[in-house]
Amino acid sequence: MTAVPLRRPSSRGGRRPARSRDALAGYGFLAPNLLLMAVFLFVPIAWAIQLSFQETRGFGTPEWVGFDNYARMAADPVFWQSLGNTVLFTAVTVPLELLGGLGLAVLLNSVLPARGVFRTIIVLPLVISGVASGMIAVILFYESNGLINKLLAAVGLSPIGWQSDGASAMVSVMVAAVWLRIGFNMMIYVAGLQSVSPDLYEAARIDGATAFQQFRSVTVPLVGPSTFFLLIMNVIASFQVFDLIFVMTGGGPGYSTSVLGTYAYRNGFQIREQGYGAALGVVILVVTLVFTYVQWRTSRTRDLVE
Repeated sequence: MTAVPLRRPSSRGGRRPARSRDALAGYGFLAPNLLLMAVFLFVPIAWAIQLSFQETRGFGTPEWVGFDNYARMAADPVFWQSLGNTVLFTAVTVPLELLGGLGLAVLLNSVLPARGVFRTIIVLPLVISGVASGMIAVILFYESNGLINKLLAAVGLSPIGWQSDGASAMVSVMVAAVWLRIGFNMMIYVAGLQSVSPDLYEAARIDGATAFQQFRSVTVPLVGPSTFFLLIMNVIASFQVFDLIFVMTGGGPGYSTSVLGTYAYRNGFQIREQGYGAALGVVILVVTLVFTYVQWRTSRTRDLVE
């Protein structure tokens, strides 16, 4: 009589229920966050997109106008001025925030007395709101009796028209924005620098590299992921800037400091052309998404090549 070999029971039937339970548990943990994102992010975005194709002032039945709001935007000189101001604001503040944050991180990551005190002072603007930071900036840049103009008058110089001159007003909001964000950049760079092995700097010194050569060839490449993250975050924050400029200048004088955020607020809530304001908000969303996608593709392509 021939013995029949025994087969080991398949473990596939046991693995599938286990995987299903794990997946269900994972979705259970994600569900609260997904629900909050849907309610407070995706639904408002969908509503804003729908509103951008309508004409409404918040009362009565909205009128469907199709792409009229976007056609109006293309012919609106204030929109193009606000877009240009936003691009200028971004092009000036983002490099300063990145360079300043990296410089401060390198300085505070070295052997510096009272490093904790300096870090606290630099990071202090992060713990207060943008409106409060704007009020502090108003105290500094107020044209008639602000602290900066008082100091200029004390040394015999003429006061600067921070609120009456368009160029000076733009400079004031740029300085305030850099002061507000440079601490966040510094924290991210400090975290990146602390992950760099000291052996790399020791090897560079043995090879005769100067301090600047070490910074250029060791520090800058190794904090590349931090730079990519900060570039995306700073550009998004610059294109969405609102509270700081609204508190300091309100977009004035005229429209010299008007950016897309303040112009969208003016149309949506002050003169209550909510359809046009929603269209401006959609443009801000599209611009930030396109920039983020292009930067992500560029960084991904570079990493694959390397």
